[in-house]
Amino acid sequence: MHGSATSPTTSLSSWLLVLLCTVSGAYCLRRARGSDAGAAGEAVMGFGMALMAVPLGGRGDGWRTPVLGVVFCGAALHALWLLRGGPHHAHHLVGSLTMAYLTLMTGPGSEHGQAHAQAAGPPLLTGALLLYYAGYVMLGGTRLITAGDAVSARPAPGRGGPAELVRACRLAMGIGMLAMLLMM
Repeated sequence: MHGSATSPTTSLSSWLLVLLCTVSGAYCLRRARGSDAGAAGEAVMGFGMALMAVPLGGRGDGWRTPVLGVVFCGAALHALWLLRGGPHHAHHLVGSLTMAYLTLMTGPGSEHGQAHAQAAGPPLLTGALLLYYAGYVMLGGTRLITAGDAVSARPAPGRGGPAELVRACRLAMGIGMLAMLLMM
């Protein structure tokens, strides 16, 4: 995704990000099969993030950018449609649009975007997204820590899993998104 696939540090961090996003996506998919239909979008996001983080070293970049762009734009349209049900889905819209942005900025032919980022520092949008996800991760981590005593290990209503595990999955996806933005 970012940098040379031959760099040991980049390769290791990319593969750890792939693992984190795949496990999160698989858990969300399992929840989607149960009683939480809203988890399907989170599963798509997790698997899409995992696919985007795979270090291909320039191989396969020709198909990845357009396919992921279509997937994430479709997810953004779906999240926009779900906004009718309440503001909770605004985060899904931000996430989908962030992934579409990352796909555009890191895909082949994005040399212009990378040259601009190197010449003028990180773009304003990247900085705003970094602040958003840093806040999301901090808030999610705080909620997860404080929920340890207040939330039981019973499945959350309509969630298909323990409330702490659902929160941890969302936190892991937020950390993954923050990592992808930092590696951009």
